[in-house]
Amino acid sequence: MMEWIYYVSYFFGGVFLANAVPHFVSGVMGCPFQSPFAKPPGQGLSSSTVNVLWGFLNLVVAYVLLCRVGNFDLRSTAHVVVSGSGVLLISMMGARGFGRFHGGNAPGALSSKRTTEE
Repeated sequence: MMEWIYYVSYFFGGVFLANAVPHFVSGVMGCPFQSPFAKPPGQGLSSSTVNVLWGFLNLVVAYVLLCRVGNFDLRSTAHVVVSGSGVLLISMMGARGFGRFHGGNAPGALSSKRTTEE
């Protein structure tokens, strides 16, 4: 019947769950990190407090989408694959997007730059 809407919810639940990790962890570590609230959005750095709040909000949204919509079951391969696809997609996008700011897209270039500066 409306089961497809549950899969959409589980996919985006995975997206929000994975997006919570870098923001929340950076914030808890006291490090600034890119966020939608920085100037320019997604490129400038936001404070650790903003990142903790943004990461926590992402966790709340992930909880609602995964646990309060439908009947998500960790033993259901389909449910896990759909939500895991959301996790993988946003994680790959984050790796490429944030990698350009933190040297993750060309790690050899960053380490050789450090050795020439020292």
